[in-house]
Parts: sequence; structure tokens; C-alpha cells
Amino acid sequence: MESGKRILIADDDPDIIDLLEAYFKRAGYIVTAKVNGKEALQAAETEKFDLVLLDVMMPYIDGYHVASEISSRFGSEGPKIIIMTSRDVAAEKGIAMLSGANDAVQKPFSLEELEAKVRAVLG
Repeated sequence: MESGKRILIADDDPDIIDLLEAYFKRAGYIVTAKVNGKEALQAAETEKFDLVLLDVMMPYIDGYHVASEISSRFGSEGPKIIIMTSRDVAAEKGIAMLSGANDAVQKPFSLEELEAKVRAVLG
């Protein structure tokens, strides 16, 4: 269990939010969920998170822009970031890394695959 680790989930699909929120809470994480990039960025500015799971295509501000803003504002002191995308992750991984993300996962993904990436990124 990852007791005490805080995760921010940002996705505009309520089903994905519900699924990820329940899964990671059960795994012992403290989870906050937001439905768009603007809310995610505001949460990242006002609360401390260990990890941000960001969907790419969201209303107001896309996931790459949110990742870039978080990375430029907080640097190495900021949360780790994993981009979630329905696009080809092999093609998108470079963009994700340039935006400040630590990793990327392609939708649809298995919860076990995502959790493995979360554990790897958090160390």
C-alpha cells in the first residue's frame, strides 16, 4: 500500500475518474479528481500532490499544457506526471516528455499497467 501518497486525476470522462479514483483509493492513495485542465492546474497550485495523472484531451486547457505549467512552476519540487492518451503513445511520448511528464500511458489501459507506471514513477 502507498499510504499517504497524494494523486491528482484529471480527465473529462466521469467513468474513468470514478474507476481510477476507486482503484487508487483502494490501493491506499489519497485521491483528488478534476474534470478539466483548468481545475487540475488550480488544484496543483493550491495543494501538494505526489503524482498527477493527466488526460491529454480535456476542456479549457489540455493535459500537455497543464503538465508544462506544473513543471515550469514547481520544477523538481513538483509532482511527478503521467500523461494518459488515446493517441498512439509511441508517437506522443516525446511530446509528453517535452511537456514535463515523467511517463505516458495509452488508453485503453489495464489498471495493473497504470499502477505499475505509478509505482515506477513514484519510486
